[in-house]
Amino acid sequence: MRGLALIGGVAVLSLIWLGPLLGPWRASFAAHMLAHMGVIAIAAPLIALGLPQHWRPGHSMPVALPIVASLLELIAVWGWHAPVLRAAAQASPLVTAVEQLIFLAVGLLLWSASFAAPTERRHAAVGTSALLLTSIHMTLLGALLALSPRSLYGSGEVTCFGIVLGAGQDQQIGGVVMLMVGAVVYLTGGLLLMAHLVSQLPTRKMSAESRAGAASCSFPTADADG
Repeated sequence: MRGLALIGGVAVLSLIWLGPLLGPWRASFAAHMLAHMGVIAIAAPLIALGLPQHWRPGHSMPVALPIVASLLELIAVWGWHAPVLRAAAQASPLVTAVEQLIFLAVGLLLWSASFAAPTERRHAAVGTSALLLTSIHMTLLGALLALSPRSLYGSGEVTCFGIVLGAGQDQQIGGVVMLMVGAVVYLTGGLLLMAHLVSQLPTRKMSAESRAGAASCSFPTADADG
């Protein structure tokens, strides 16, 4: 399972980095957003799932590491979507490479840290919070981009998947992609981890009740022996 996840993640990463999204269509914000979401919301969790155990955070990691990773991803995502940095990445393949490597690094850190110790309640609770926080800030940015009354990233026409788009349309599609892919995937990850956390509660409660029942039953036996 881990091997398949790793192969799938690397395959997605290869399609994104070597395909037209960052090549012929690099001027399109929608293409950029497809690449961005593919890296952090599809490739990163698959690769994090498939990494060998000694390459992933373990039970001894700081409890707050998922929150730190979520904040780093917030800075990376919002920072690289500032018009100045977006223009620099669009103009330079080298800057694009740096951008994509940062996206991959923060995505791997967040996903691997959030699911590092799902059986431990503290780690699972913090991981859930980190993923839901990420979903919230991606929802906010996606909505801002999709609903903005003006284009933030140029004014000319661009081509994506052979379709010619105006700058405003291109930006709106990019915002919708962030909402439909990034926000939804992180929300799903947070809910799955929350479900795993909640599923542990009845088991713990029943175990405590069983121990209490066993203790209470021991008294009559002790009296009878007396």
